[in-house]
Amino acid sequence: MSDEEVRRVSDALDAVEQIADLEQRVRVKSQVMAAQAERNKEWSRERDELIRDLWDGGRGLSYQQIADRLGIKKATVQAVFRGKGSGTTRPRATRTSEAQDA
Repeated sequence: MSDEEVRRVSDALDAVEQIADLEQRVRVKSQVMAAQAERNKEWSRERDELIRDLWDGGRGLSYQQIADRLGIKKATVQAVFRGKGSGTTRPRATRTSEAQDA
């Protein structure tokens, strides 16, 4: 994505924030958040796959080099290899059978 495309998305979000009617503004914001929530899982999966490819089993880039190249935090790269995504992609905790039976 070019800087111009990022600017257009940002401008569109700014326009939503400028909607004068509070009810309409909240309704539109809710729609935008719902649409983005649908994208987050796929976007995170794609990012995580690229991180693994760039690392290439330790033969590729370092965690810091990957973070710098992708413009993300090193902790995000580390989380991929710990099996934990960030934000909405983090796996849900599972209950043990003992806890479920209680």
